[in-house]
Amino acid sequence: MSKIKLENVLSEEIEKRSFEIIGEELGDVKLDALQEPLIKRVIHTTADFEYLESLCFSENVVLKLQEAIRSGACIVTDTQMAKSGINKKELLRYGGEVFCFMSDEDVAQEAKRNQSTRAVASMDKAAALGKDLIFAIGNAPTALVRLYELIEEGRLSPKGIIGVPVGFVNVVEAKELIMQADVPYIVARGRKGGSNVAAAICNALLYEMRK
Repeated sequence: MSKIKLENVLSEEIEKRSFEIIGEELGDVKLDALQEPLIKRVIHTTADFEYLESLCFSENVVLKLQEAIRSGACIVTDTQMAKSGINKKELLRYGGEVFCFMSDEDVAQEAKRNQSTRAVASMDKAAALGKDLIFAIGNAPTALVRLYELIEEGRLSPKGIIGVPVGFVNVVEAKELIMQADVPYIVARGRKGGSNVAAAICNALLYEMRK
């Protein structure tokens, strides 16, 4: 039986070494300089190199989202997991905070009253905040569909949408809708995504702003 060889890496060096491995495996692949840190952090989070092809960026979206954050924009997520994963201390440096309304009692009541999902009701609640908002959607395609409707109705003008829900039902279609909307977007085309991916993209935006 062959022996398994492990790298001797200290805990505080694991992330650095992980990104080195990602760079090595990407080889000569050329990435947009602004998009590269986001793509690599998503790959780091998921160990899935398919995001190299599936992540789609609207024109100048990275700069637009970072400028919105600098101006105090808040982030709205569709899961507590994504909210927990976003570095709120970094966001607070610019005056922003992270919201997730999915567990709110008024959202549950509104969803029941309208026979919709909590994700839909939570997007409606976010639209009524009167704040500059970036949406980071990693779970519910119905949230993306509702955002598209609100934008088309002129009731919402997000600073940007990170549309990366995971799943099988209406996921692909909801992402394509966002790419047709008049809004800056980062979308993971196809079925893959998740709350961890949404948080990773938000954090990559924030960490690059330190430089």
